[in-house]
Amino acid sequence: MSLLVVAPHADDETLGCGGLLLREASAGHELHWLLLTSMSTEAGWPEDRVALRTREIEAVHAAYGFASRSELGYAPATLDTVSQAELVGRIGEVIGRVAAEDVYVPWRGDTHSDHRVTFDASCAAAKGFRQPSVRRVLAYETPSETDFGLDPDGTFAPNVFVDIAGHLDRKLEVLSLYDGEIGPHPFPRGPRAVAALADVRGAAAGREHAEAFRLLREVR
Repeated sequence: MSLLVVAPHADDETLGCGGLLLREASAGHELHWLLLTSMSTEAGWPEDRVALRTREIEAVHAAYGFASRSELGYAPATLDTVSQAELVGRIGEVIGRVAAEDVYVPWRGDTHSDHRVTFDASCAAAKGFRQPSVRRVLAYETPSETDFGLDPDGTFAPNVFVDIAGHLDRKLEVLSLYDGEIGPHPFPRGPRAVAALADVRGAAAGREHAEAFRLLREVR
């Protein structure tokens, strides 16, 4: 199986579905990573921070054993200024190139505009007549974005739970590679909060630890 996780920012893939990625990798499935935004000096980031982020991405890529990584290179927090047609085309090109069967996208109700735009463009790009390889599209939740969304109509209500028992500790290790993105409790992207969410989702599924997703479309 070919799985593609679409991440507006580096770390969203780990926060939202790091346990799933580790589980699928252990089952021998082919994993692909699409990053829509990147830090750059042109966008105002200092050179040392850009270099650190590059090293972090390389380390995370190796940790999951991704078969491919595609980076579109947009500046963070600017996706709502990019043509929707351009985004749909570029995301669709990646989906087609890796022949993705399962596509994971951020939840549209997230508070960050980049997440909302990524959701819309990815779902449009994954339409069946455009990408016949796609059999499932699912949305993941991102601590610090999904839980901060205040639109009552955009509440994340998961209907798919993935048992990540045996993978949570490794997920937290991978998350720690993003040194500048995590913090001590009660920071929402800290290891304690991420582990607590896995406990809550596990309890909902009758498992020790789980990740939760919203199934958007499935073709059988």
